[in-house]
Amino acid sequence: MNDSTAIPRGEPAIRTIAMPADANPAGDIFGGWLMAQMDLAAGNVAARRARSRCATVSVDRITFLRPVFIGDEVSLHAEIVRVGRSSMTIEVEAWRRSRDGEEQVKVTDASFVFVALDQGERPRVISPGSQSAANT
Repeated sequence: MNDSTAIPRGEPAIRTIAMPADANPAGDIFGGWLMAQMDLAAGNVAARRARSRCATVSVDRITFLRPVFIGDEVSLHAEIVRVGRSSMTIEVEAWRRSRDGEEQVKVTDASFVFVALDQGERPRVISPGSQSAANT
């Protein structure tokens, strides 16, 4: 499937602009910056679902498909794909749109695992509450 005609999976979680401080000397945005944005997006979705603080415990198969450039709008979409006893797996996609265009292009994706934490920062059970269609 051509990424430029695909649509993002999951709910919009973060939209930001790639700035010069986020780039290498060639003007490409650092992969680490993009991964941090993806972690923030996944963490936001995890905390809302668990209704508590959550911690990232792993990131799997991050794949950088295309570069992001200074000035690009970066949209992060996240979807819970699994909820366990105290952990959840969240798929995150990052999409870029140049500041002078309308075409969105998928630039990376990854799978994040979060654990819900209690006030003592120990894993806690995630209540079975409402889940998205992907979790039923």
